[in-house]
Amino acid sequence: MIGNRITHRKADGVRIPGTWRHAFIRNGGTFFLTDLVIYADGLIDCWELVTVDEFEQKLHSGWVATDLPEGAEASAHGLAMWKFSEPRTWLTPELLLAEVRDTIDQLNGRPDSTARCLAAVDVFLADRTEENRAAAHAAYLAIPKTQRRYALGDMDRKDWPLKVLVAGPGVVPEGWWSDEPVSEKDYADAVAYFEERGRLISERPSRVSADGPATPHAPAIQLYHSYPRQRVDDPGVVALRSDYPAPIDIDGITYSSVSHAYWALSVADSTVQAAVAAADTSYSARKLAAAATRREGWEHARTAVMTTLLRAKYMQHPDLAEILLETGDATLIYDDADSGFWGDNAGRGRNWSGRLLELVRSELHSRRAGIS
Repeated sequence: MIGNRITHRKADGVRIPGTWRHAFIRNGGTFFLTDLVIYADGLIDCWELVTVDEFEQKLHSGWVATDLPEGAEASAHGLAMWKFSEPRTWLTPELLLAEVRDTIDQLNGRPDSTARCLAAVDVFLADRTEENRAAAHAAYLAIPKTQRRYALGDMDRKDWPLKVLVAGPGVVPEGWWSDEPVSEKDYADAVAYFEERGRLISERPSRVSADGPATPHAPAIQLYHSYPRQRVDDPGVVALRSDYPAPIDIDGITYSSVSHAYWALSVADSTVQAAVAAADTSYSARKLAAAATRREGWEHARTAVMTTLLRAKYMQHPDLAEILLETGDATLIYDDADSGFWGDNAGRGRNWSGRLLELVRSELHSRRAGIS
């Protein structure tokens, strides 16, 4: 169950979604309580990134521990240390591995073992052969034991109807509450349960987002920190940087780049403004502005100013607007070594430059589509 435990890592500028759960890692003779992070691309962080196959080896070697010996020393980094007394755990290497595989399926929007079991049940109910029942039974047993009771999403009956249905009359189901086999009445009740469940599902109104169906997002694009000094014929996404040489006219004044305009407008003294605007590089413009007095209220106005400057850039340079439009709906991750406000900076910044570029891109798409 992923719930709200959502995280990510970056690989070549692409955000890989993930989630985490608690686990013990045995290092030396100590068991460390830590987070096991599972990513959609199938990598698992257990103090190092490993594939699913390598994770299985970590389980069987005891590095990721499911067996907690009496008297063993345990640690939660920076919080506490203790020794196990009468430890009880329901996990085994096989069970934890199955849960991790399910999690990877869920992160990718694929059917997990529970969904595959319920699909097999649907096949059996449509054609009630023993072969189809056996397939549904095998699919039920493939659900990790810790998840089976939640398979139907029915907190009153748990998985009782599912156990009965896949076992069939005259059979003692897996994990049954007694040694008595399923009676004909039990079985009839289970069939009735699934028929009613199917009816309710068929009558449930399909939920379609008012904004339309969800579509896959393009891979994120990283706009790496740079100080481009001159325009080139095919700049690629470097042209999306605020310091890329693309002169813009703002109120009759021409600035060499968005950065030049931003830093010039940020300072209070008009003489310094002119010097910043005339700086030979965006780095020099930034340096001059940093030594000057900032305009009053600048901190709260700067995102609005930057939005205006970016709009001017892409309105006045249609070729650069095409480069921005070609990024589709990709997340734009902007690096800025000098600012955690404008830059993403490995997830530690606010990425306002990237976010405003996405806003202007949406406006360009809107204009192209004739939507005002």
